[in-house]
Amino acid sequence: MDDHPYGWLSLLPPLIAILLAIITRRAVISLVVGVLFGALITSGGNPLTAVWETCEVHLWPTLIDPGKMRVFAFTLLMGAMVGVISKSGGMQGLVNLLAPFARGRRSGQFTTWLLGLIVFFDDYTNTILLGSTLRGVCDRLAISREKLAYLVDSTAAPVASLALLSTWIAVELDYIQDGLAGIQNAGTQNAASLSPIELFIASIPYRFYAVMALLLVPMIALSGRDFGAMLKAERATQSKPNAEDESLREYTASDQPARWYNAVVPIAVTLIVVVWLIYRSGKQSTGDDASLRDIVGAADSSMALMYGSLLGTLTAAFLCRVQQLLDKSQIVSAAVDGMRIVLPAIIILWTASALSRMTGNKSVEGSASQTEYDFKQHRLYTAEYLAAQVLPDDESSAGSQGVSTTIRLMPTIVFLLAAVLSFATGTSFGTMGILMPMTVTLSCNLLMSQQGTIDPTNPILLASVASVLSGAVFGDHCSPISDTTILSSQASGCDHMAHVMTQLPYALLVGGVTVVLGTLPIGWGVNVWVLLPIQLITLAAVLVYFGKS
Repeated sequence: MDDHPYGWLSLLPPLIAILLAIITRRAVISLVVGVLFGALITSGGNPLTAVWETCEVHLWPTLIDPGKMRVFAFTLLMGAMVGVISKSGGMQGLVNLLAPFARGRRSGQFTTWLLGLIVFFDDYTNTILLGSTLRGVCDRLAISREKLAYLVDSTAAPVASLALLSTWIAVELDYIQDGLAGIQNAGTQNAASLSPIELFIASIPYRFYAVMALLLVPMIALSGRDFGAMLKAERATQSKPNAEDESLREYTASDQPARWYNAVVPIAVTLIVVVWLIYRSGKQSTGDDASLRDIVGAADSSMALMYGSLLGTLTAAFLCRVQQLLDKSQIVSAAVDGMRIVLPAIIILWTASALSRMTGNKSVEGSASQTEYDFKQHRLYTAEYLAAQVLPDDESSAGSQGVSTTIRLMPTIVFLLAAVLSFATGTSFGTMGILMPMTVTLSCNLLMSQQGTIDPTNPILLASVASVLSGAVFGDHCSPISDTTILSSQASGCDHMAHVMTQLPYALLVGGVTVVLGTLPIGWGVNVWVLLPIQLITLAAVLVYFGKS
């Protein structure tokens, strides 16, 4: 590999943005400063050029990117739908409907988790839908907004990354196939027997972080115990006088009858349309003979989300008119109010996406690099620098005395690197795109050098594949510039940095258990089905010892 054009400087823009966000608690300004600093690096330190590139090369192209515009439209329309539902009394009706299932703090948090498992097919839909609709329920039960943001954030991405039918699977399988293609081109003996979908399914038990993060949520909910910043947030919410009434008035107050179906019907329409469009667009891409898994994986999820939320908003407006709950001007006003609530999320998403694209390896138009560092005049290639520093060189490792140790440490190295990349760039998909192909290729080459063949059930190979996917989710949960972290906080009505700081101890706990009782012992031959219950027991013990009611 040629010398990196920027070296360690490529790490500074995302680190500056993250540190500023933590210090100032102003995410947008921090992100813009990070983009500007990156433009200073790529422009050779020219401040005028850096300002121009910040606006014309990074911010504007990100704003008008078709995929991003669909996500922005989906977020706005979901806000509009929630605004209309609230004004029509539907939100209060939904709170009343869920009340029997959420009679206390424990059952309320557990119900939120269960609903998150049901909306398994997309993390964006999960966070925005549940965060927006369950605020009233959580307020009534004196569950803090920080806890609600944690519940939806720590359920959405893990369940979507594990599900066999989700908007993630196409990306995950495609990246695995890229890695296998490199092995096949290298003439490896039995690489042709390796299937992306088989590796994906077989690696599920080895995705320790995603599995344990998903299981820690109900453990916290049912135990009624918290620690760290979350404990302070929960106690502050319960001690705040009249907090319940104020929150309920803000988000569910209406002079209209509290009819639950005015909320449930638009939400159901949104989900049905999204699922149908996912199936239809995937069918068009794959043909009639494709499996359901392939169809869902090849779908245009951003298009489905946009039109699903549009029809859901129109359905909410239609119900208001039919029942004469609101006139046209009131519907428009309620929709605008709902959009205004999610507007900060869109601005943060926009600037975070611009920073993520800057640290990437694609052109302004979205073209992939054909040779090394094609677009270094505008891109920092941050992931490539980190990967080159951390991952071993397979050619130099093969046949050496240290190859056995290198193989054993592969899952841990890959998990930590994926976490760092995802944290610094704020994107799980981008992290998977960088690491998965090289991880699959490198793992297979190292195993071939020692064993002479590739066993598709080899625990180290499966754990390495799983570590990319799991580590990407871990870094995403910790990062203030992650899109799902941003959407979770905004949809839940929680201060963004408060969500980051309250979720961080839980994410670090699961991440530590993942390494110490997961990726490391797997490398030394400990069975995965022995490690999973040990990890669960350890999390329970930490929660009992350090957690407080």
